[in-house]
Amino acid sequence: MGSVISSAGKILIVEDEFLVALQLEDILADGGHAVVGTVPDMASLGSLGDVPDVALVDLNLRDGLTGPAIAHDLSGRYGARVIYVTANPGQIDTPAATAIGVVQKPFTRQAILAAISYALAGCPDSARPLELEPLRQQTA
Repeated sequence: MGSVISSAGKILIVEDEFLVALQLEDILADGGHAVVGTVPDMASLGSLGDVPDVALVDLNLRDGLTGPAIAHDLSGRYGARVIYVTANPGQIDTPAATAIGVVQKPFTRQAILAAISYALAGCPDSARPLELEPLRQQTA
């Protein structure tokens, strides 16, 4: 059994709307993933106990438009792959270095699980799910 590669990952939810965070937790648990925490604002990031493989990051949080800064922090500190989960992808100024795309709100169970599977598989070009929109390259 030791040689079996698990597709389960450690996922961090960065979302300030309680019901949305709960919905994401249910989807991830049903998909066999471990939720390492829910972060509703920048201040809560300090209480992170476990290193996430993937972070689902909303942009507008309890303390304002801090999602992009949190994404950069998670990317730089932990190398976590970032999936933005937002209704406003135009608010992503410079994506985090490890960001792989956007799942638009309102999202589906399938969109979230497909994006997580893609992230945990190492983001193969041939397997990008349709629900995971590529990040727009910002022009200077």
